Amino acid sequence: MRRLRAFWNRCLGDRGELAAARYLKKLGWRILARGVRVRHGEIDLIAVDDRTLVYVEVKTRRRGCPAEAVTLEKQRRLTRAARRFAHKHRLQNHPGRFDVIAITWPDDNQPPDIKHYRNAFEAYD
Repeated sequence: MRRLRAFWNRCLGDRGELAAARYLKKLGWRILARGVRVRHGEIDLIAVDDRTLVYVEVKTRRRGCPAEAVTLEKQRRLTRAARRFAHKHRLQNHPGRFDVIAITWPDDNQPPDIKHYRNAFEAYD
């Protein structure tokens, strides 16, 4: 039962990331990467807003407030992952920020509710 639940949660998460990427493209942003794995974790989306490199954490849920799942520890892991990515690609001197996209998708037959939190948190040292 746990495996099945994990599978469906992953499917919902993948759909959420795709919906978030479409949403950002409609804003005119360029998506550089999806599902970037580095030593310190995973970054759901990396995009460019004007001249700013944006690390986007996407949280998708059937109910509740998905953004609450971006805990302090998650923010620290994202910061480390973003620094690793920027270093690897020689992007340390580019301005960057962390956004959160919270998606509530209670019914597969309805469009999701998308909330975008720009500059959701500061990088942690």
